[in-house]
Amino acid sequence: MKQLLIIVLCLCIPFCICGCQAESQAQIVATTLPVYEFTQSLCEGTGLSIERLITQEVSCLHDFSLQTHQMRMLEGASVVVISGGGLESFLDGIQLPGTVIDASSQTVLHCTEHTHEGHDHEHDPHYWLSPDHAKRMVLTITQGLIAKYPEHKGQLEANSLALLEKLDALDAYGKEVLRDLSCRKLITFHDGFSYFAEHFDLQILHSMEEEAGSEASAKELIELIGLVTDQQLPGIFIEKSGSDSAARIISAETGTGIFTLDMAMAGNSYFEAMYHNIDTVKEALG
Repeated sequence: MKQLLIIVLCLCIPFCICGCQAESQAQIVATTLPVYEFTQSLCEGTGLSIERLITQEVSCLHDFSLQTHQMRMLEGASVVVISGGGLESFLDGIQLPGTVIDASSQTVLHCTEHTHEGHDHEHDPHYWLSPDHAKRMVLTITQGLIAKYPEHKGQLEANSLALLEKLDALDAYGKEVLRDLSCRKLITFHDGFSYFAEHFDLQILHSMEEEAGSEASAKELIELIGLVTDQQLPGIFIEKSGSDSAARIISAETGTGIFTLDMAMAGNSYFEAMYHNIDTVKEALG
């Protein structure tokens, strides 16, 4: 009898483990911080589970490769929410089993001519740095979730309104803080801040993205030093996950300050990153 009981337990345990794993699999997988945070807020009170695909500290994904556990997340998801705009090129050629919600589908993207290690980007995908575009993201994700989960329509719509109010507050704060800057011109060491600059009426004089093996040339450094001097810029801006080598050389030659902006694509909070960017530009440009 004891032997029979042991055999039964051995047979049941694998099924229990598989059942628990199935239950723990998130129904919704969102790729980066903005779409994850927005989707998570939208699904509050619905019982839907959301997981974030990319938790690494990154600012660009052109060289990103999926790990085994990330592939498993995608394979088990009923819905995959992506930023779109060409950002998730690592998904090209992968057949996703669930519904895909492209948060950029209702946004007009900026064209770009930048190339990264042989990867041409037709559009700048960092559109969430504009509160207006972020609101369109929320509405697009809301529509996609309602289509997939109509039983949660009321809760999703209520959460969407609350999230849009938070974005309105962010927008109002930024416009108030940055309204009377003494300088509205920026040099950035990441090419993804065009939406932020456009929204808050700032002018990007030059943007450069340094990577290993593609650092600024002596000619570029001389041109940037001249630009900073001629425009009397009080600050230049690096990205928190990017290189600061060129910025340090320019700062040493001109005395201008170096300030750090956040692409709001990694980390813990989109809103925290955006308020940081607004306050940083205010500190740098007065």
